[in-house]
Amino acid sequence: MDLADLRKAFGPDQPAYRAKQVYDAVYRRETPELVQITSLPAAVRDELASRYAMGLPSIERLYQSTDGTRRYLLRLEDGRTVETVLMPEGERDTICISSQVGCPVNCKFCMTALLGLERNLTAGEIVGQVLLVARENHLRRDGGRLNIVMMGQGEPLLNLANVVKATRLLLDPNGFNLSPRRITVSTSGIIPRIAELGREPVRPKLAISLNASTEETRQQLMPITRKYHLKDLIEACAAYPLRPWEKLTFEYVLLRGVNDTDADARRVVKMLANLNCKVNLIALNPGPEIPFETPDAERVASFQTIVRRSLPCFVRKPRGLDIYAACGQLSRAAGSQRQ
Repeated sequence: MDLADLRKAFGPDQPAYRAKQVYDAVYRRETPELVQITSLPAAVRDELASRYAMGLPSIERLYQSTDGTRRYLLRLEDGRTVETVLMPEGERDTICISSQVGCPVNCKFCMTALLGLERNLTAGEIVGQVLLVARENHLRRDGGRLNIVMMGQGEPLLNLANVVKATRLLLDPNGFNLSPRRITVSTSGIIPRIAELGREPVRPKLAISLNASTEETRQQLMPITRKYHLKDLIEACAAYPLRPWEKLTFEYVLLRGVNDTDADARRVVKMLANLNCKVNLIALNPGPEIPFETPDAERVASFQTIVRRSLPCFVRKPRGLDIYAACGQLSRAAGSQRQ
């Protein structure tokens, strides 16, 4: 619920400031239970708790990586489960959150695709992942320490209304108070929704999963792109209204012998030449039933060198490989490699 929702929940019999008290307690002070909102009279607290649940997910299982990454398997109110990953790194923490239960996009190099789509998450279930993990790990939000990336399960732009509402809640200065520079949404390239997102006055940064340098290869790797063509995607990105401090991010998963040649790198440079952007390279994070291999470090370095001559280009360091928490590995798996 946002502030307007809370006012409606209280109804006309309670003063308007009650809604602000609850909003402040839930989003700014991260109070875990409604009955613990001590700014409310006890009778109001009890009535509120009798009518509404806090709605936070519960921790079904926690997997701890040797590199400090934590993968949370979270249970929702309807019994379905979804995954959230915390990646601590020095003075910065990143929470990777999900926007759907499963994913409909069916990228051939991603373990999440094997789940299919069960349903969209609500705005509360999206924000709830952040509130829970932040509270569990005592994360501070001052000084730009916390980043949020919507790169977990799901295609965020196919759940755009809930993603946008969740973003507003997370960025609200009177609530969770995250900086717009600290939240990123990643899409496989749902072109009409990219334009819709660009019209939102409050929105996250945008990352595009590119993953190929030609139309043919991209359609083989990401079947949804048969509907959303590469040329049209680049045009949509060129039209996207970036803020003065902002760049588009293009993510590129490198698959050995498929899309990782020097010629691919040169085509990527040509394709993105007229965009204000940067490129993140991800050497494939392997998993069962994924029919691709990770390229050698030398091949990744060669690809980066070519792209970096023209564009900012970074290699994303894998996190949580031993617990299947890395990019493309979220499939609710549990087995001998997990703790």
